[in-house]
Amino acid sequence: MKRTASFLRLAAAALLLSATSAALPAVAAIPASRVADNPAAHPNFTVRVVGKGQPVLLIPGLTCPGAVWDETVAHYQTQYQCHVVSLAGFGGAAAPASTEHLLQNVRDQLLAYIKTQKLTRPAIIGHSLGGFMALWMSATQPEAVGPLVIVDSLPFLSAIQNPALTAEAAKPQAEATRQQMSRGGKMPAAMQRQMLASMITDTARMTVAGRWSTASDPATVAQAMYDMSTTDLRADVARIQQPVLVLGAWAAYKPYGATKESTRAIFAQQYAKLPQHRIEMSEAGKHFLMWDDTQWFLNQADAFLQQHAPAKKAAGKTKQS
Repeated sequence: MKRTASFLRLAAAALLLSATSAALPAVAAIPASRVADNPAAHPNFTVRVVGKGQPVLLIPGLTCPGAVWDETVAHYQTQYQCHVVSLAGFGGAAAPASTEHLLQNVRDQLLAYIKTQKLTRPAIIGHSLGGFMALWMSATQPEAVGPLVIVDSLPFLSAIQNPALTAEAAKPQAEATRQQMSRGGKMPAAMQRQMLASMITDTARMTVAGRWSTASDPATVAQAMYDMSTTDLRADVARIQQPVLVLGAWAAYKPYGATKESTRAIFAQQYAKLPQHRIEMSEAGKHFLMWDDTQWFLNQADAFLQQHAPAKKAAGKTKQS
């Protein structure tokens, strides 16, 4: 169908052009007691730890550095210990030594990081590719992680247009896309602007988003997209034991005939086998819901985390004798 085909193109573009924002508020680090990190143990990503309290991992989308979460971290740093992930090869970070089994390596290294840091069932907030990664981590080791907040992501991106599509059947198109993307090349400015406008409302953020996308390593981005396009988690999510909040976007697809109900139906079909989940759709936000519909995003995440991973009261209250 024309509508779903358009939705697929926009969703793929969103995953390819995720990026950080301009003029975000400074996030001051709060000392937190934790095990000393060994970056050599996870060469496929770096981690910045901000705040104290119960642990939360924040995983960005494709081409996007951890700074995409700066506003979210500023909101949570007095309640949670935020472990902000930046993937190698994205947003100007050095590319990984090898792209073989790229996303599987990221998954395994993140699970190992949780174990070595002695994080007790941390909550995970993941956007786009980050949401996919959160689902994959939880399905692989359900006992290792806590509640999930999935921001505009699906268990199998390739099946938006055709729910009957299998991972094997998706490989030829995914391989063609990988080859094309690996060659790099600069996208015409007008085309890039059009794609960014389908994902982000604020024009200043669009400009910076384009720069971060350009700064990403083409081979790494191509492999990540291939891995995600050929990995079907729709059945695997049945193993996830923790509650999951899925936040979806649809407003950008309205010109192509999409409605809130039709887009929600796509999400519902993909998450059908996930035991404990709730799907909420933003009224106005595009792909970057934490930027476009910030207060709604925070309200949804706040209520969910307080129910399933309650934060401790902020320090500063008078101590009773």
